[in-house]
Amino acid sequence: MTNTTAPSAAASLGLLVLRIVVGAVFTAHGAQKIFEYTIPGTIGSFSGMGVPMPEIAAPFVAFVELIGGILLVLGLFTRLAGILLAIDMVVALVLVHLAAGLWVGEGGYEFVAVLGAAALALALTGAGRFSLDGAFLRGRVPAWLS
Repeated sequence: MTNTTAPSAAASLGLLVLRIVVGAVFTAHGAQKIFEYTIPGTIGSFSGMGVPMPEIAAPFVAFVELIGGILLVLGLFTRLAGILLAIDMVVALVLVHLAAGLWVGEGGYEFVAVLGAAALALALTGAGRFSLDGAFLRGRVPAWLS
């Protein structure tokens, strides 16, 4: 009996490309918040944007983006990383970018919307065959994690 729910090689290749690109962008943004802006600088930035509890939100977001991005690239705990990153982008869209309209050049939400949609798509589909989830975790952890 064949598993008809496993993604095809072509679909898995598409998921690999999506995971690497989106994961790299999230990783870069998380690293920027931690190493370039520093956590205190990111807290100040979040505070200036009106993000509630910036002392908690800033480091949480920075590490979710850094670690979540790395997990997407590796295809490890993809569904969990995807949902956390999608939530991160929805919050950014609502709290910071929505009032500025669509265009990113004017501070708008187009970039966070695309990243959030991509993260959500990965949360819904999983990593595909070409991933650490596919290689090591299939059947060993609940499906909603991988």
